[in-house]
Amino acid sequence: MDMTVYYEKLAENMRIERARKKISQQRLAILSNLSLDTISNIECEKGNPTLETLISIALALNVDLNTLLPLK
Repeated sequence: MDMTVYYEKLAENMRIERARKKISQQRLAILSNLSLDTISNIECEKGNPTLETLISIALALNVDLNTLLPLK
């Protein structure tokens, strides 16, 4: 299974939600208790985030996990 499409969608949705909330990658890193490198790597489609990481980001952005990574 090619996961590229999921990484692309996740990156796009994170950027969209950050823009809606008007927060930087640095601020998201702080709010999610993750490193700036982790946030940057995910948004550049370089990371392979764990479920725990995705949940931390969703909670920090105050969105449902499905908003970040719709599986339909």
